[in-house]
Amino acid sequence: MPEISRFFGIVIAMYYDDHAPPHFHAIYGSERAEFRIDPPGVLKGRLSPRALALVTEWAALRQTELLSAWDQRAAGQEPSKIEPLR
Repeated sequence: MPEISRFFGIVIAMYYDDHAPPHFHAIYGSERAEFRIDPPGVLKGRLSPRALALVTEWAALRQTELLSAWDQRAAGQEPSKIEPLR
């Protein structure tokens, strides 16, 4: 699972052989969630309220880059790294 970003202890990744709709995975300690890219939101899983807010904010800021990474991944390419939330 390629890591595309990391911030505040949260790992953001995409699987190569993942299913539609376009989404990414957020991992924070033992918590895991899948996030839809457009519009940003939780598909399944659970994160603490603070981690959820940070990932949602980051996804809204990086939506275009996330969609590009999804397309790269779907084409069998390594998805580009995306700048973390600061």
